[in-house]
Amino acid sequence: MGKVIAIANQKGGVGKTTTAINLAAGLAVLENKTLLIDADPQSNATSGVGYDPRSIENSIYECIIDHVDPLSIILKCTTPFLDLLPSHIDLVGAEIEMIQLPEREKVMKKVIEKLRSQYDFIIIDCSPSLGLITVNALTAADSVIIPVQCEYFALEGLGKLLNTIKIVQSRLNPALDIEGILLTMYDNRLNLSKQVVEEVQTHFQQMVFHTIINRNTKLGEAPSFGQTIMMHDINSTGAINYLNLAREILQKNEETVQTGVEQDISQ
Repeated sequence: MGKVIAIANQKGGVGKTTTAINLAAGLAVLENKTLLIDADPQSNATSGVGYDPRSIENSIYECIIDHVDPLSIILKCTTPFLDLLPSHIDLVGAEIEMIQLPEREKVMKKVIEKLRSQYDFIIIDCSPSLGLITVNALTAADSVIIPVQCEYFALEGLGKLLNTIKIVQSRLNPALDIEGILLTMYDNRLNLSKQVVEEVQTHFQQMVFHTIINRNTKLGEAPSFGQTIMMHDINSTGAINYLNLAREILQKNEETVQTGVEQDISQ
């Protein structure tokens, strides 16, 4: 049965979608069969792996609202071992439509349960909100990764997210674990970045991943080509970082880790 990991933070611009796309790609490059689920109406994860959301006929929305079989709409990505369950702008209206559904917080969980046996990992890119779709993702997930950017307002809203996770744990998904807090957009030229790293590591200690995602031009370029960082530039700092994050998650989950690119994080 595949492990389901949600990537969540209601604060925008923290590298959430970048992390969802490239962690999924990193796990796939390490030959783990991986599914990326785009659960954000902005559909950035869908376009980020090379698909035009405007041309998507069936998406996660149809699975949730119209009970379309998710196995019938999964798309292959150019990265080997990586598949996509796409999103569409229609997902914006899903929260309103879901209000009338029985067990509305567990609709996505029922969709994902049909897919678990097909994959080693399922990565969910959540929307930048704490609405019903994100609650659905947290209810369906085994764990959650929280990206936190190495900037001034790094901890802003983090308490609210952690409180939401506690509510989901107590009422909907007692097994939900925090996979880790991921520091992103690190710039070793800035004292501020170093201070944020120290502050987050001091506050959250073992919850923080050892891997830190450096600010990297190639990471920003890759989505404009519809490519994961692994396909765009496997030798870039961004690719090295996300491969190391994938290895760290595999180690944490007691999986076999392949050797190859070594850690390259400047702090």
